[in-house]
Amino acid sequence: ALAPRHGWVRAGLGQRLAAPAVVRAATARPFATKAKPTKKGAQWTKQEKGKDKPSPRRRPLMTKPVDDVYLTWLYRRPFYDLEQAVGMLKKFQQLDFTYPKQFVYINVFLDMALKKKKLDPFSSAVLLPHRFTDEVNKVLVFTENEQEAEIARDNGADIVGGLELMKWILEGETQADFYVAVPAIIPKLIPLRNKLKQKFPSTRRNSLGTDIPKMVQLFRECHEYAVQDECVIKTRIARLDMPTEHIIANLKTVIHDICTFKPPTYDPIVQRLVIRSSTSEGLQVHLDGILPQVEKVEGKEEEDKSTDDDEDEAEKPVQEPVST
Repeated sequence: ALAPRHGWVRAGLGQRLAAPAVVRAATARPFATKAKPTKKGAQWTKQEKGKDKPSPRRRPLMTKPVDDVYLTWLYRRPFYDLEQAVGMLKKFQQLDFTYPKQFVYINVFLDMALKKKKLDPFSSAVLLPHRFTDEVNKVLVFTENEQEAEIARDNGADIVGGLELMKWILEGETQADFYVAVPAIIPKLIPLRNKLKQKFPSTRRNSLGTDIPKMVQLFRECHEYAVQDECVIKTRIARLDMPTEHIIANLKTVIHDICTFKPPTYDPIVQRLVIRSSTSEGLQVHLDGILPQVEKVEGKEEEDKSTDDDEDEAEKPVQEPVST
């Protein structure tokens, strides 16, 4: 501090006073450990180490608990008859004091495998015998015939028109829940296929035909469901305050419509069925008496096998004789 006043400065003192204090690496880490050399073949991942350990042996599940309080994961999940399951759902609502008009849902687990290929996820619309909601779907009808257009309007179609509707649909100005068309106009609607996707009119979905009143009535009041996660259908079928017979009738109608997506000669597409309400747990249901009964004829099975063999032979390339 006195050096500037007296005019003398020791050589290098100013630089050392102005330079910040630097902490050496040796002072920051006085005790450094030496890295251990890696052994050959010792570079295992956690997954490889986990594979070496044997999986814990699980005890077989017991069938029926003896006490009222038990661990659910120690026992097999029980199955119930359909009428018994619906009655239990109604009793749960009374005991829990929940909303009496809540929806009833079903979870349907499917077998999507065929002999040579796998079924693609599908969607369908079915007319239930007992309606449980007042909602009405919005239906659009494609036709260029004035008489057919008038019939569609009289039967409750919301939007009716021809090719002029294509521009509005592509731009997103016009939308509907279901799209219906007559066969005469369907070749001109090909540009809408990528836009509408599964909603594009087709005979498989019963949205392409000449009976306009029947198609409009079907899609105005129908119930739509779709396959989720490649093999599961989750949909509502009724309200809990409806009679048990009505709930069962709606459930069987949906199950029978699902079974139409797999040929009758194959095993049933429905593997497991769970029914529940909005506030209750799921109850597994026996499939006996719910799936449609299909009588397998031996002659038809032999014909199917012969056709499969013929197809296999047709796919094989024909070998030409080698000339010597």
